[in-house]
Amino acid sequence: MSTFVLVPGAGGAAWYWSRVIPLVQKGGHEAVAVDLPDDDENAGLPEYARLVVAAIGERDDVVLVAQSLGGFTTPLVCARVAVRELVFVNAMIPNPGETPGAWWDNTDWLDARESAAMAGGYSTEFDLNTYFLHDVPPEVAAEGEAHQRPEANTVFASACDFVEWPAIPIRVLTGGGDRFFPLDFQRRVARDRLGLEPDVVPGGHLIALSNPEDLADYLLNG
Repeated sequence: MSTFVLVPGAGGAAWYWSRVIPLVQKGGHEAVAVDLPDDDENAGLPEYARLVVAAIGERDDVVLVAQSLGGFTTPLVCARVAVRELVFVNAMIPNPGETPGAWWDNTDWLDARESAAMAGGYSTEFDLNTYFLHDVPPEVAAEGEAHQRPEANTVFASACDFVEWPAIPIRVLTGGGDRFFPLDFQRRVARDRLGLEPDVVPGGHLIALSNPEDLADYLLNG
């Protein structure tokens, strides 16, 4: 039995993985979603990493899964505990020493997002419905309102202090309909930073809410 340790993106709510966890468990594995204090101005990447390490505990055969901003926490976790595999899901992939705040300009994210919007015929102006909730079932989006938290600024100035990626399998999964981190953008970043080609399944940025079945199948079966 593997343990899938699930790290959320901005906002830090473990609830984000609530539709994936039962599917992982149905497959005969353990799933642990980590709740992060993303609204705490005193918490940066080291604090996030400590919470994930604590959630792993003495478990072995761990698959570490990171959504969006959660990608910045994973290198710090891998430096402290052994994990079998690392999976990025629509994630920010850091370079050593980079901060999440610098990542946006370093990857030319804004131009990529706006170019994709113009090509796709939707607004270049950010709003939650257009960029995050466009493919999330309305009832799921409504349930999530109680779990929304603002992301504190502290983490964006927190350096991802690692030297190199661990010598373990790393996979990158991209939602083909992600408007926040468009497909071509994610492909470029994954190639440049990891030398990897992302796998693609249908879904937007919040793929664990919009397409949990394909996401869980990918995690379980590769």
